[in-house]
Amino acid sequence: EGLRGDTLIDVGCGPTIYQLLSACEHFQEIIALDYTDQNRRELEKWLKKEAGAFDWKPVVEYVCELEGDREKWAEKEEKLRKKVRQVLKCDVTKANPTEPVSLPPADCIVSTLCLEAACKDLATFRSALRNIGALVKPGGHLVMVTVLRETYYAFNNQVFSCLCLEKNMVEEAVEGAGFDVRFSEVQPCPPGNVGADCEAVLSLVARKRASIS
Repeated sequence: EGLRGDTLIDVGCGPTIYQLLSACEHFQEIIALDYTDQNRRELEKWLKKEAGAFDWKPVVEYVCELEGDREKWAEKEEKLRKKVRQVLKCDVTKANPTEPVSLPPADCIVSTLCLEAACKDLATFRSALRNIGALVKPGGHLVMVTVLRETYYAFNNQVFSCLCLEKNMVEEAVEGAGFDVRFSEVQPCPPGNVGADCEAVLSLVARKRASIS
């Protein structure tokens, strides 16, 4: 949709790459941030083609098919490996999430399924959005995917809490962080998922204002 630039920062990348597969076509370098050591280590294993790294090929093939050529999956993987320049620890509750490292403002930040798990209440969520918003240059963009009306998610018999959000709460927090929402779409979650009580997924794109009023 025309979003492009020099630097993209992925806030809360997890051990995954799916959220970067299309982005790597539009940005020259990618910086991946995550709080947990094991998530960053898992990502680095894939980037360095280490033994035991997760095989993302089926997902990469699917994204390539959506983009028009399923057979370009290997080329896509190599492009992404070249473009991820740094994998850093971050804490979205800090004013500088990458402290003690200071990053120059990026053209775009992506955050998928992160803040609602990292924030215990709405005030923390709003503060975290301001913190990560500071990583974007004026005129740059925020691309965000979050779940709505979810209170928990479970994995491997462990249950994690999740901040229960509504669409208007997310949009107001994004606006309060100095962005104008350009696109916002809600998709209902299919019923029957015992791993979470999520009701919907919100996809949002916002542009950072020249100055925060």
